[in-house]
Amino acid sequence: MITRAIEAQLRRLLAGFPVVTLTGPRQSGKTTLARAVFMDRPYVSLEEPDLRHLAMDDPRGFLARFPDGAVLDEVQRAPELLSYLQTRVDVDRRMGLFLLTGSQQFGLLSGVTQSLAGRTAFVELLPFSIPELEQAGVRPASLDEMLFTGGYPPLYDRGLRPRDWLSAYVMAYVERDVRQLLKVQDLEIFQRFVRLCAGRSGQILHLTSLATDCGVTHHTAKAWISVLEASYIVFQLRPHPVNFSKRLIKAPKLYFYDTGLLCWLLGIQEPGQLATHPLRGNLFETLVVSELIKAYFNQGERAPLYFWRDSNGNEVDVIADAGGRLRPIEIKSGQTLNRDFFIGLERWLALAGSQAQSPVLVYGGAEDRVHRAVRVLPWNRIHTVFEFWGQCA
Repeated sequence: MITRAIEAQLRRLLAGFPVVTLTGPRQSGKTTLARAVFMDRPYVSLEEPDLRHLAMDDPRGFLARFPDGAVLDEVQRAPELLSYLQTRVDVDRRMGLFLLTGSQQFGLLSGVTQSLAGRTAFVELLPFSIPELEQAGVRPASLDEMLFTGGYPPLYDRGLRPRDWLSAYVMAYVERDVRQLLKVQDLEIFQRFVRLCAGRSGQILHLTSLATDCGVTHHTAKAWISVLEASYIVFQLRPHPVNFSKRLIKAPKLYFYDTGLLCWLLGIQEPGQLATHPLRGNLFETLVVSELIKAYFNQGERAPLYFWRDSNGNEVDVIADAGGRLRPIEIKSGQTLNRDFFIGLERWLALAGSQAQSPVLVYGGAEDRVHRAVRVLPWNRIHTVFEFWGQCA
């Protein structure tokens, strides 16, 4: 088992909460991590129909089977159980009794926040980060291989080809979530929608344009984006609210959590295609932003990340906001540093003044250095962005 960076945070929370809820995309390693942390406790998957029916028909009897707690996997499948779990932990009063897991934010979080408010902490587990792969000695050697493979654990545990596994993943999990959440009948249209989203990763999200290109209504496109977010397939990066300019872009940017899935959706067949692919820059930006998100999640923090762009096209890819301290992070896929890489940072720094701290440029090359007060980091050292800031939040 590859050690997960979030494990220490998970154990700390179990010492202070009776219940901890572990969420994340399907096949991100939640079950493996939960069973490793609770190796001396029973494990129950509520995906299994007989156990799910028992939990729903006789919740008190079901919980009584676990006097010292348990792992309850895919708990969103039996939401009625959560109210009885509240009573159980209130009477017992021990910490670290139950570890819940779930893959859908809609069904899971609404039930947990209603029934277990104040009794559970939340931990979000995404696919492997670059540091986790590096520590295990399995990180793809080149940037193109990293982009193409992504971070889903089965690709490293089973020796599968990314395109074989990702095809099955989309069919088995993404489309199943869609059926459960939205009752979508025509999956062909939804598949086209997801591929259109893939072509927009790292770009401003214009829902009307996306809906028109797919042949659906604006309302449907908005609902489908919400489903992809709930399934941890995509996320939105909001523009930073500080108004250095009167003419700021207000729409969010769309990103995928995993570049391997993104490559599959774009029809990329092998890493060699990435060198000249027209969306290479977007793929690289997606990798960097998702790695920054993982760095925060692995510390148990929400990611205070934004972007900045004005109506004249001036832009900084990421603004990390830690209590008013703003760190600009520019992302360039090129392997050779050039003067143009720093233009966006310099313009933003001139506007931000004393609020700006420790600017960073992450690029596709290999050199780690400081250039004119800008920290320049290669792609495989993204995680060190926050080491020079003292903390990850």
